[in-house]
Amino acid sequence: MAEPQIPHLPTSLTPPALGPDTGLRRVVHRALDKSAAAGILSRPLFDRLPLRRWIPQDVHSLMDYKGGTAMALAGLLSDDPVAKAAGLALGSSVIGVSLLTDYRMSLTKLIPIEAHEIADYAYGAAAILAPFVLGYARRSPVAAALHVIVGLSTILASLVTDYRCQTGMHLGGELMTDPEGIGA
Repeated sequence: MAEPQIPHLPTSLTPPALGPDTGLRRVVHRALDKSAAAGILSRPLFDRLPLRRWIPQDVHSLMDYKGGTAMALAGLLSDDPVAKAAGLALGSSVIGVSLLTDYRMSLTKLIPIEAHEIADYAYGAAAILAPFVLGYARRSPVAAALHVIVGLSTILASLVTDYRCQTGMHLGGELMTDPEGIGA
């Protein structure tokens, strides 16, 4: 008796482990993409920052969502009401800004990428200072430590992120299509 034939699945339906063009490979390729399809390179903040752009924008985006979620969860799991409020405020603000930023992994593109970069530095500093300024560092040391760690990682990652926008929107509200070859 002959074995039943299994129909060949189209490439788009093939599980990542079965096809030569794996889903992971596509994700990595997209994250490391430096071509025009990846977006227009943002202008350096203060003509200096980021220092050296080696973290891809998509990876940074995922870090923003993960950091915001960790910040909010650390607050929610704390017994201290001040740590809880700070964690929710900081976490929801970074997720909210990320959902509205002009990059690939957002719902809509309302905030220029340069403004997002400034918000990253401000958010990171606020996350580091919050446990000490608001006084919950000793009452809720786990939440405080997580807030400081997320804040430090946000600032350090922002210093080396390859910020790219999708629409050409820059600070000042002007729409540009890369007039000075910034994305070249």
